[in-house]
Amino acid sequence: MDAETAAVLEAIGPRLRRLRQSRGLTLAEASVRAGCSISALSRIETGRRHPTLDLLIPLARTYEVSLDGLIAAPETGDPRVHLEPQRLLAGGVAVPLTRYPGRVQAFKHVLGPREPSLVIHDGHALIYVLAGRMRLILGADEYVLDPGENVEFDSATPHWFGPADDLSVEILHLFGPDGERPITRVLASASR
Repeated sequence: MDAETAAVLEAIGPRLRRLRQSRGLTLAEASVRAGCSISALSRIETGRRHPTLDLLIPLARTYEVSLDGLIAAPETGDPRVHLEPQRLLAGGVAVPLTRYPGRVQAFKHVLGPREPSLVIHDGHALIYVLAGRMRLILGADEYVLDPGENVEFDSATPHWFGPADDLSVEILHLFGPDGERPITRVLASASR
């Protein structure tokens, strides 16, 4: 086996674990959904067993990702980015624009009408409204943002965001899981 193939196979187990955990599933829940044993899934996640295609296909269905996304096959030279929308449990769709776990993440969200439910978690958020009107509840305060407006806040503050009316809102959401803020670089304009 060549080094590139070995590296791809070694990366599958940790990727499967991250996908399972990001979906809030236990080993037992994921194994039932995928139709495999807990021990087989555990051995694959820890790298003690290489996955077979007959196991990867049901896992891709379980985690709602393409087989290519599950394997992260080597690049083919095609420069196009194939974004994969994901349905959110709270309603709406998110399209991950970056793939760097543990760093600032970028998402495009399309959120439909839903009841507010405040949440708190570690991290820092920056949201830019692309289309529609967004309602933000941040602690005891409430804001309505129009297209082109943005907001930045600490996610440890109780918050909720969604449409300000009965229509969907489309946003660009940058999120730093450990409180990192997106870095803004501004070039000083030369005075004449």
